[in-house]
Amino acid sequence: MNSAGLLVDSFGRVREVVHEAVEGLTEDELAARIDPDANSIAWLVWHLTRIQDDHLAGAFGGEQLWETAGWRDRFGLPFPERATGYGQTSAQVASVRAPAELLLGYHDAVYERTLDLVGPLTDSELDRVVDTAWDPPVTLGVRLVSVIADDLQHAGQAAYVRGAVERR
Repeated sequence: MNSAGLLVDSFGRVREVVHEAVEGLTEDELAARIDPDANSIAWLVWHLTRIQDDHLAGAFGGEQLWETAGWRDRFGLPFPERATGYGQTSAQVASVRAPAELLLGYHDAVYERTLDLVGPLTDSELDRVVDTAWDPPVTLGVRLVSVIADDLQHAGQAAYVRGAVERR
């Protein structure tokens, strides 16, 4: 397996956990919080998908599907158009309510675009600097691994919350 294959497999694993955490739940269950300030499944999946959409668009010099494919309008959230969930308040987390079909539709669209971007990569392309705001500057390979790590962490949190919600 080459590096691109490994990255494609990793993003596929994120998608599997996202689907397992979301499928079959009602909008109320997706918005449930295990304590008043905890993140809901809806917020976690929306956030991890926003980060993947935002970071891959930036790394590859493209636009975010959130804006270009109408996902922002479909969600209708009361946030600035480029909001990704980073640093949001408890009240903002609570405002993310969406049915499973919408959450999974957005995630799957971002996943498909991710495969289109990552699938044909060569190993040498992973060394390309995509963000000079850090020291050392961030390469494409480091950015992709960072997104995968963040996505898996939040997808695992969503799976945990699902277990708690189903036991209530």
